[in-house]
Amino acid sequence: MQSGQSGQQAAQTARFHVRKVAVCGAGVMGAQIAAHCVNAGVPVVLFDLPAKEGDKNGIAKRAIAQLAKLSPAPLGTPALANLIVPANYDDDLHRLGECDLVIEAIAERMDWKRDLYQKLAPAIKHDAIIASNTSGLSITQLGAALPESLRHRFCGVHFFNPPRYMPLVELIPTADTEPALLDLLETFLVSQLGKGVVRAKDTPNFIGNRIGVFGILSVFAQSDKFGLPYELVDELTGTRLDRAKSGTFRTADVVGLDTLAHVIRTMQDQLPQDPFHGHFGVPPVVEGLIQQGALGQKAGAGFYRKEGKAILRLDPARKEYVPADAKIDESVAAILAERDPAKKLRALHDSEHPQAQFLWAVLRDSFHYSAVHLEAIADTARQVDLAMKWGFGHAQGPFEIWQSAGWRDVAGWIQQDIDAGKTLSPAPLPQWALRGPVWEAQGVHTPAGSWNPRDKRYEGRSTLPVYQRQIGAPRLAGEAQGLDATVVYENEAIRCWTLPAPHPRDVLIVSFKTKMHTLSPGVVRGIVHAVDLAEASYKALVIGQLDDPFSAGADLKAMLPAFMEGGAAAVEPIEREMQDMVLRLRYAQVPVVAALAGLALGGGCELAVHCAQRVAHFETYIGLVEVGIGLVPGAGGLAYCARRAAELQAEAAPDAPLLAFVKKFALAVASAQVSKSAPDAQSMGYLRGSDPIVMNRHELLYVAVRQAQALAEAGWRPPLPSRFPVAGRDGIATLKAQLLNMKVGGFISEHDFVVAEKVAHVLCGGDLDPGSLVDEAWMLKREREAFLELLVQPKTQERIAGILETGKPVRN
Repeated sequence: MQSGQSGQQAAQTARFHVRKVAVCGAGVMGAQIAAHCVNAGVPVVLFDLPAKEGDKNGIAKRAIAQLAKLSPAPLGTPALANLIVPANYDDDLHRLGECDLVIEAIAERMDWKRDLYQKLAPAIKHDAIIASNTSGLSITQLGAALPESLRHRFCGVHFFNPPRYMPLVELIPTADTEPALLDLLETFLVSQLGKGVVRAKDTPNFIGNRIGVFGILSVFAQSDKFGLPYELVDELTGTRLDRAKSGTFRTADVVGLDTLAHVIRTMQDQLPQDPFHGHFGVPPVVEGLIQQGALGQKAGAGFYRKEGKAILRLDPARKEYVPADAKIDESVAAILAERDPAKKLRALHDSEHPQAQFLWAVLRDSFHYSAVHLEAIADTARQVDLAMKWGFGHAQGPFEIWQSAGWRDVAGWIQQDIDAGKTLSPAPLPQWALRGPVWEAQGVHTPAGSWNPRDKRYEGRSTLPVYQRQIGAPRLAGEAQGLDATVVYENEAIRCWTLPAPHPRDVLIVSFKTKMHTLSPGVVRGIVHAVDLAEASYKALVIGQLDDPFSAGADLKAMLPAFMEGGAAAVEPIEREMQDMVLRLRYAQVPVVAALAGLALGGGCELAVHCAQRVAHFETYIGLVEVGIGLVPGAGGLAYCARRAAELQAEAAPDAPLLAFVKKFALAVASAQVSKSAPDAQSMGYLRGSDPIVMNRHELLYVAVRQAQALAEAGWRPPLPSRFPVAGRDGIATLKAQLLNMKVGGFISEHDFVVAEKVAHVLCGGDLDPGSLVDEAWMLKREREAFLELLVQPKTQERIAGILETGKPVRN
């Protein structure tokens, strides 16, 4: 099913453009799918029923307005909502003729969906793709409601909630679906929307919900068996098990118990022959909560309820909420901390502690169920593992865990439990799991591919051209690693490397090896060395990482020994070295491009803004946050802000007061604002409008390397050093007055005021006449002075100590 393409098909893919999308159904899911399309710059028409009173587009308009209130935010910036056009089925069906992709996202009712298709069909253009976002209904039965002329262009496209943040989209064809159409849609979803696509078979709940919801039912059953309270189960099945932090019952509350019950009933109604069917009922405790209206987080109560600052959990026996204070056993915590997967799983299996036995039972159930149903729901084991990673936030899928822990041992333990009647079903493991190629290879994932039980062979990954754009995408345990890089230089802090052909080999990449990719002294010197190498032997340099974040900023721990030994004077050379590094990037004789993804904070932001260009993943969170630890940005950040404010004034409104442009940066720095997305970073001024934004994280280096090469080929030259105007003492006075009002109003503390005043002083260029011209050396000296003056302040030192000890900011 995961097809490749002929040259002709590839050409068709290259010519396919989704100019506009229609989303039919303005519920929470439909509206968020629309939001993510506009995040990617794709215009959307959002349809719903005509309102019975007032504006007939009222339902769709209210859904668009509601997007701004949802958390986590579905939109990269609130302004993107303006790209969503509200519509209704009575007056606006003609708009479907403008849309290349039509996504149906109404309630999970087969009859409602089929009726809607009959209404939409006459208005849909002949070459549009039509897809349903159903979470588990039969795609074949839905497609039968369409005219025969459109059925070959219909499929399922199941986004996981919330669509902006969850990578998984399941793509489900019918027997009529045109294979090339699936390739077109997969390419769009992967590259334009940044999704991880898994092709699923048309079976109830597809792959993600089939395996994931069974896993939840297994947790319900096993927690009852072992008598474990909800908060303890969540502790055991959360981050300690390399799954989502919210665990199982908190996740159920977030999803909504009514939604969970619906998915369970779908399995119960549509899978009567499933050998695990006896456990598909909605648990009585969930039924009881639903009847009381305790639907989870949206209702204020479910398995958990918040009272003041206290979190209470339901005691099902007493039918009342009690303190959630159960703790994980230390011996079980030690097992879960074990890094060797084989030792960890064996310890869980062998332990007699109820918490460990619970975890073994839950993992065993997931292995058992996934193996029994693999052939029915997916082409390969890869699709099951990716669905659980991308759709449920698991670090590894069930087959990966099984294989990493030792395929043969685990298979034997599962079989022993089946024979002993301990499993949720007596269904035997399939023969492919116990003998033949999988047994010999000791796993379903190998360098040759992942196991396809129908064809009885290992099948490689998709050969669609879109995947050739992905550099460094993580592989499953057992798979061949996909990146054959050439390392040019490496030490304990950095690695300089180039991509293999057919990628450009004349662009050097430098990556950091520190935790959170912080800027240690070794990294700072390594970046300068990378520039030297690039200038000597390459056309351009890219600064980027294969995994997030880009950089969490300066390495405070590395700076601390120098301060403890020699005070602020010993730190001054470190600060100067950081400043020299960012200037080296700005004035390098080859273009330097920063490939941003995840956090780019403090020094990471300062590094990025001094590059010739930035390429940013949509989920880039960038900001100058030093005031949170009682300091000012000290590696050129304020110099950049002052210069950029002057540039914006010159470009946009030369006659406007410079302070109007400075204020935006002053507020962002003084309040340690971090962008909520790459478009938000553009509005803040840390990214430029010309900086490309990439939706798929794994395409970031592909684009960045080519941007760097294009700059070089276009004859790029570094900017000429120049002077620029600053707001001077008048700007300082105005900003200080605003800060004083904030302090008097209780919005900032005394030390916040001291730090923010330093920010204003540096950003405005110091005690100068308004409009005075300064250069970078002047600004950088002001930065160093302010940084070092604050460093010796006791309250700043309290903040630094607090962040190093707890990872959380101290307000003093």
